[in-house]
Amino acid sequence: MVLAASLPGVQVEHVAFPSTAKPPGSTNTLFLGGAGVRGLEIQGKFVKFTAIGVYLENNAVPSLAVKWRGKSAEELTESVEFFRDIVTGPFEKFTQVTTILPLTGQQYSEKVTENCVAFWKSVGLYTEAETKAVEKFLEVFKDENFTPGSSILFTQSPKGSLTIGFSKDGSIPEVGKAVIENKLLSEAVLESIIGKHGVSPEAKECLAKRLSELLKQDTDKVAENQQCECEGH
Repeated sequence: MVLAASLPGVQVEHVAFPSTAKPPGSTNTLFLGGAGVRGLEIQGKFVKFTAIGVYLENNAVPSLAVKWRGKSAEELTESVEFFRDIVTGPFEKFTQVTTILPLTGQQYSEKVTENCVAFWKSVGLYTEAETKAVEKFLEVFKDENFTPGSSILFTQSPKGSLTIGFSKDGSIPEVGKAVIENKLLSEAVLESIIGKHGVSPEAKECLAKRLSELLKQDTDKVAENQQCECEGH
């Protein structure tokens, strides 16, 4: 098994994302896949709003290796399908969104759900279940306010539930504030960050670079095992 946890943490602005984290509502420890800033060009100046870290369960490496083993960081960065495989893969994901500038829960949730709904409509998957999930999502954030350094935490289970948690001081709580049972919403939150129109190209590039290295290690490990098997005969 590749030691994904041996990857270092990543510093994004003033936010330090450690190499591993145990997300709310989970018994697993996940490794940091990648991290980056989310910002917008405003009147000719790039304004940074949040720092985002994306963590993955260890079994993400062998799962992704089946299709993506041997690909370069550049190839992975440019592949929409690669990031879709992360979003929809049969392993747990944890996303930490830490604010750089003040943000209200309403501002954040409305922007996220706007992106989610646009994506669902583009692929023809927007149903009554998603409408209800969006309503619950908005409700969870309604009375929240995020000062700089506060975090919004999303745990995405392989079965499709989305655990939402909040932190004011950089710590990660053991349990979340709410759980929404909707696979499309769970996936769409991460899709909005690292998908085709993801809000953090920097996080995508970091993910591709770090995972490319892990997949290379996985390739080397497979070759080593095959050699051992041959020598054993």
